[in-house]
Amino acid sequence: MQKYEALCLEPVPEYDAAKISALRARFHLSQAVLAAALNTSPSTVCKWEIGDKRPSGPSQKLLNLIDRKGLEAVL
Repeated sequence: MQKYEALCLEPVPEYDAAKISALRARFHLSQAVLAAALNTSPSTVCKWEIGDKRPSGPSQKLLNLIDRKGLEAVL
């Protein structure tokens, strides 16, 4: 049972357009810098921020990591 409990991960919060914009502003990042850290294009980050697209699961996980521990955690 202990192994099972250790493997139970907390769900990753959903990052919508407003949350992504706020995260970027909080860390004073340009769309290009955030895109490079997430290995995606600046146009994708732009589409996330205007609500045209949603980040994929791995991108959501990385956004959460940046949110909790800072940009250095993914560099």
